[in-house]
Amino acid sequence: MAPQKQPQPPFQKDERVLCFHMEMLYEAKILDIMAAENGEGWQYKIHYKGWKSSWDDWVPQDRVRKFTDENKDLAAQLLAQFKMLQSGKAAKQAAKKGAAGTTAAARAANGSDMSSARGSEERTAGGPTTTSGRGPRRARDYELEQEDNFHNRPSIKIPVPDHVKSLLVDDWENVTKNQQLVPLPHIHSVDAIFNDYLAHEKPHREQGSASLDILEETIAGLREYFDKALGRILLYRFERAQYHEMHKLWNQADGKYKSAADTYGAEHLARLLVSLPELIAQTNMDQQSVNRLREELIKFTNWFSRHVGRYFVSEYETPGAEYIEQARSV
Repeated sequence: MAPQKQPQPPFQKDERVLCFHMEMLYEAKILDIMAAENGEGWQYKIHYKGWKSSWDDWVPQDRVRKFTDENKDLAAQLLAQFKMLQSGKAAKQAAKKGAAGTTAAARAANGSDMSSARGSEERTAGGPTTTSGRGPRRARDYELEQEDNFHNRPSIKIPVPDHVKSLLVDDWENVTKNQQLVPLPHIHSVDAIFNDYLAHEKPHREQGSASLDILEETIAGLREYFDKALGRILLYRFERAQYHEMHKLWNQADGKYKSAADTYGAEHLARLLVSLPELIAQTNMDQQSVNRLREELIKFTNWFSRHVGRYFVSEYETPGAEYIEQARSV
């Protein structure tokens, strides 16, 4: 019986690639290849462009990325986030020095950054985004030590394109000011959006690879987050009566709709995306897992932002007087 043929490595010697070093993604060249010690996958000797050869290193396959436009965009976004984070830290340190005399003054100085533009029940005129970069938080005071502890938790920065932010502002105005609703069940459910993304992304992942597993786990996690977060933090007060009606729909024995993810759509999914940095900061994931998750979420957000014209509804519906009266009493 002929020996089983060894599969070819996905990256080749002298290939131009992108490679993670810590949280950043750098242009690099593959100098050498060898099988991983555990027999699963490959290891690559990497030379980072513009770095001395003393930085050459053997890295596992999951740190290497193809040199594609999409991955170059990801590298640029990670660099921009790093610069933003560094400038934010410098500003924060300066603010702390200036406020060292009194803790109360320091709390006041940071209040606008820590206060929430979106409460769990009702969003206020602050709109769906905040200037903190960590996503919205409830309005409450924080001691500086507590704020430091929060920053020490694993967190992510997910850049949301301006046109998606604009749609979120329109969404906020339609619901809270115009007293309109997203028509439900949605014509393009969150489940359908996730399935479309998987159909787009899976052909770019090797069958049976860790990359494909991470993709599927990320989307499954997003789906679960959406189902659990919708009723808790993603709704405006005016939408709660509609949510109760949808909940009745999910409880029907032979009904078509069984959960939030197959009933709600892009508008509420976009609200989740801007809330994810804070939600993930509350988890116990290690920094390596958070970094890998961030990469997947940025890819999904970029893809989603390119298709919002298809997935967002063109018109909100105006409920009758009976619903409006009911919504006020919820």
